Amino acid sequence: MLSEEEISRLYRVRKTVMQMLSDRGYLVDDSEIEMTRSQFVQKYGEGMTREGLVILKPSRTNPSDQIFVFFPDDPKVGVKPITISTKRMADEGVRRAILVVQQGLTPFAKNCISEISSKFHVEYFLEAELLTNIKEHILVPQHQLLTPEEKKTLLQTYTVKDTQLPRILMNDPIARYYGLRRGQVVRIIRPSETAGQYITYRFVV
Repeated sequence: MLSEEEISRLYRVRKTVMQMLSDRGYLVDDSEIEMTRSQFVQKYGEGMTREGLVILKPSRTNPSDQIFVFFPDDPKVGVKPITISTKRMADEGVRRAILVVQQGLTPFAKNCISEISSKFHVEYFLEAELLTNIKEHILVPQHQLLTPEEKKTLLQTYTVKDTQLPRILMNDPIARYYGLRRGQVVRIIRPSETAGQYITYRFVV
């Protein structure tokens, strides 16, 4: 059974996860983001477990494109929880998942995620990384992922190749938040005292 401190921690983590899924284009109701701690406890029960917090959300534009969020009970996640999670993904036809872990993954678990990457795209975040929403930090500008069509238009307009654009690493915290993948282009909008806003583009590597 989880302690009051763990419940409060998971309440904050779940809220950030819901915001993150919404920002990635998944169908999340405002009430799920604005849920109070007491509503959280009421929904999952006093005897809640991490594994009982599983989230499954469809894309707003393509209902068949879904993502799971798993909260493994093991402090340090090994291969077994990943095997269990990917079996459920296979059973339900879901290819994407996020693992929210307490202390990280074992080397074997990381290898397992790498080995199944052709079938399943599995990301992982530490609970500590999700206690607050990085996007809400005053120094983090607005990021918008370009569609393939928008990317094509951008490159044609400036007659450049995507590799000639400034870069953003896939393991950059904000790139991880949005689930950016190699080859994508993101628009970054910063406030500007003279122009109102200043727009740049980054190529994900």
